[in-house]
This record gives sequence, structure tokens and C-alpha cells, in this order.
Amino acid sequence: MSLSFKNRVAFHFMIATSIIMAIAFVAIYFVVNESVFRNLDSDLSFEAQKHTNEIKINEDSIKFNNKAEWEEREHREVQVNPVFVQLIDKKGRITEKSPNLKQDFLTFKNAEFGGHFNSQISQRAIRQLQLPIEQDGKIKGYIIAAISSESAISTLFKLRNVLIVSYFLTLLGLYFISRYLSGQSISPVKQVTETITRITKSNLKERVDLPQNKDEIYVLATSFNSLLDRIENTLEREKQFTSDASHELRTPLASLRGTLEVLIRKPRSQEEYVDKIKFSLTEINKMASTLEQLLLLARLESNSTPKDKIMVALPRILDKTLERFKSQIRDKNLKINFLFSPSKKLMVPQYYTELIIENLLSNAIKYSNENSEININIDELDFKVQCTIQDYGCGIKQEDLANVYDSFFRSDALNHKQIVGNGLGLSIVKKCADAINTNINIESVLGKGTTVTITF
Repeated sequence: MSLSFKNRVAFHFMIATSIIMAIAFVAIYFVVNESVFRNLDSDLSFEAQKHTNEIKINEDSIKFNNKAEWEEREHREVQVNPVFVQLIDKKGRITEKSPNLKQDFLTFKNAEFGGHFNSQISQRAIRQLQLPIEQDGKIKGYIIAAISSESAISTLFKLRNVLIVSYFLTLLGLYFISRYLSGQSISPVKQVTETITRITKSNLKERVDLPQNKDEIYVLATSFNSLLDRIENTLEREKQFTSDASHELRTPLASLRGTLEVLIRKPRSQEEYVDKIKFSLTEINKMASTLEQLLLLARLESNSTPKDKIMVALPRILDKTLERFKSQIRDKNLKINFLFSPSKKLMVPQYYTELIIENLLSNAIKYSNENSEININIDELDFKVQCTIQDYGCGIKQEDLANVYDSFFRSDALNHKQIVGNGLGLSIVKKCADAINTNINIESVLGKGTTVTITF
């Protein structure tokens, strides 16, 4: 069944209410039914007990001792709801009955039965009571009393009809009322939907109006506005990233194109060809490195990198990374001071830690002054592994520290053009650190060096 949300809410509410109403109405009917027949049975028991005192027993004969007076009273009084009485001996034969029974007689059940039950007389509904008559502990017969139950049955019949009609009319009215109320309740959702429909990629500034009541709709609108904020920020970063990436790739391409165009204008010596080809290869390597880092950043942004479940010792990662940078360390005559305690495990996630250490050591080596030192210290602090990498290089301006994680950002790049870089290393470090909940802290003094502390 395909219904709108408003109609589904109304329908489900009506179903739940109909079940509750049905239980309540059935309970009302049976309580009234029980009450009506209990009153009838009370009156009937009183009459039966009263007439039991008017019975005389002579051996097996059971008679009324004042039947003549009873007949006379019947002629004098108008009985609105007459009581019928009948006497039965122990063999089940009628021995006496009230004058108002005339040619009729009351139903006699088996000898073991004693109590109230429904019956008929002259096709009219009556309520009967059958009681044993005892003398000296022996049953001599039975007295059967009856009273009309037509009024009670008619009342119960009318009550049943009223309840049934009221049930369906109430459900019908309840459906339309609940449909209206559910429509009013989801009107904020409609407003959210309309706002979402208007929002496009070129119109991300619009936000959903927050309702006054801080209910579930308020939480929905707040969550959607937060989602729009994240989408807008992501698109802005994507635009900036695309612009910076195109600029970073355009520059070496232009340089490479200019070099090759100059090279083919006229014949050159072998030394010039070799020199220009080496320059072109250097530019190609720069572009390849930039592209690799861009692809790595894209994987980190999309969470398509593998889950880092393999744990390794941090000193092992540092040893492998320093081995890869051995030639650069030798060229700048750097001294590496590596301090850690071999007795401690110092375990860290392998994949992301290798990326973090590689980029941080690469920066430390590139920006260190010749014949200087790099201090690497590893220790355990509050059940966490802490690694500090300190260099004595050109340092970073204090005002630039807040931007060092931005893609393609290089602090004071014009003053150290000779240092190859594209400003993506610390962006990768930050993404990797976030992936494994690692804290990165950078402290730097311009002209004196930089200290990076990584807490795993």
C-alpha cells in the first residue's frame, strides 16, 4: 500500500487507537452485561427466598400454604415485572405454580443443577433461578423462580449497537483529525525539503531555517546545515586544491616546454644537449613527485587507504627511512643523534607512521643547515609513544605555523628557492595523523630550527 508519510502516520495512529478502543468497548459491554444480570439475579434470589418461606411440605407433596391469598393479590395489583414461581417434586413433577403462569410452565434442569440461567416462556426471554427445597437434610423438591429479562436484553442490545456505531464513527473522525495533525507536525519537514530542493552546487550558501522547538526536526535541520557546511568547505578546498595543483604542474611544464623549444631552434653541442636533457629530467621528476603526492592525498581524503592493523617498532621505521635518505644526509654532512631505549617496545601502526616519518625527516634534512645536527628522540609517555624530530635549519615564521598543513603552502619560499619542494608533505602528515588519532605539534624559531613532536 503506497501512502504518503502524512497518511501513513494517520493510518498507523488509527490502527493503534482502534485496537485500544475495541478492547475498551468490549470491556464496557461485558461489565454492563455483568452488572445488569447481577441485579436481575439479586432480585430473583430475593423473590425465590421469600416464596420459599411460603411453602409447606407434607411427605412428598410440596404446596403453597397461601395460594388463595396470592391469587387474590394478583387480581388487586398491577404487576409491571411479575415474578413466576413453580414447585417441582424430587421426581421432577410440577406440584404447584404461581397463578400468573396460567398454562405455561418453567424449564426444569437436572436434579444436580442449582443456579441462574436464561430461558423462555411464551417466546419471551426470562431469567430463572432453580433452588432445592430441603427438609431434615433431604431434598424434597425444587423451587423455580423466574423474572422477565426482556428489558435487560433490550438495553444491552441498544448498548451494543451504540458502541458499534460510535466505534466506526470515532475511527472515521479520528483518521481525519490525526491526518490534519500529522500534516501540521511534518510541515517543518516540508520546509526542509523545499530548502534542500533549492540548494544546488552553485547555491550552497542557503541554510535550513531552524524551528523554535528544539525537537527532532530541530536536530534534523541542524544536522543538515552542518552537512552543508562540510560540503561547502570541501568544495572550497577542492577548488583551491585544483587551482594550486594546476599551478604547480603548469610551472614545470612551461619550463620544460621552453627548454625544449630553445633546444630545437638551432644545432647545439653535445654538452648543451646533455645539460638541457638533465634539466628536463629534473622537471619531470618534480612533476612525478607532485603527482604521486597528489594521488596519495586523494586516497587519504577518500579513506581508500588500507586499515593500519600491522604494528611495528618505531625505531625500525626510523632506521629504514634514514637509510633511504643516506645520500642527502652525507651530501649536507649532517649528524643524526638517535636516542631511544631498546628495552621498550615502542609499537606504532606501520602504514601511516611510515608516511609521517618519511615526510618529516625529508623536511628536516632539506631545511637543515650544512654541517648541523638532527636529533631524534623516542620514549613512552603515559602509555603512548612519543617521537621528537629536531633540526637546526632555517625555521618557520610564527605567523606561518597556522598554515603549514595547507596544501602547496611553503613558508618564505622565495628566500630558499634552492630547496626543492611543493608544500604537500605536511598536508600528507596531517591526514595520516588524523587517520590513526595521532597528535602532531610543531614548534619553530625562524633562523634557528624546527621541532616536531608526534604522539602515537
